[in-house]
Amino acid sequence: MNKMQDITLQASDDTLYTVLDAMEAHLCKNGCPDSVKTEVLISVEEIYVNIAHYAYGGKAGEATVQMEVTQNPRICRVVFKDQGVPYNPLENEDPDVSLSAEEREIGGLGIYMVKQYMDKIEYRYEGGYNILTIEKHLPLPSGAPETADTDSRHSP
Repeated sequence: MNKMQDITLQASDDTLYTVLDAMEAHLCKNGCPDSVKTEVLISVEEIYVNIAHYAYGGKAGEATVQMEVTQNPRICRVVFKDQGVPYNPLENEDPDVSLSAEEREIGGLGIYMVKQYMDKIEYRYEGGYNILTIEKHLPLPSGAPETADTDSRHSP
């Protein structure tokens, strides 16, 4: 199932669960284990809420979320697009998580979590859009045969 699913909505807290429900259904349909599904959903929530709260400076604006699970290799890819203020969240320094919450500056923990959970994260600004792509490698569904393309430990 390589079909990409797109959702375009007003970026707001009110539409968050529409995005999360669609993402969860897409992951379930593609045999994603619960532990990985949780990491992907937390990451999607963090990024979508940041778009809703900050991309348009308090004004209404749309966000598009594209979801795809490729099969060979098995990768969950989520692309976020908005026409808000150009902003690359990857340029910020990671927060010092060794400090207590009181000692640490506010902000940055969400994207830090996304970096920890995802295998790849990329940002670009193109054609008036912020485009943030996250990817997570997925294990084979239980009972699925391993092939040379999905498991490099086996020699031909």
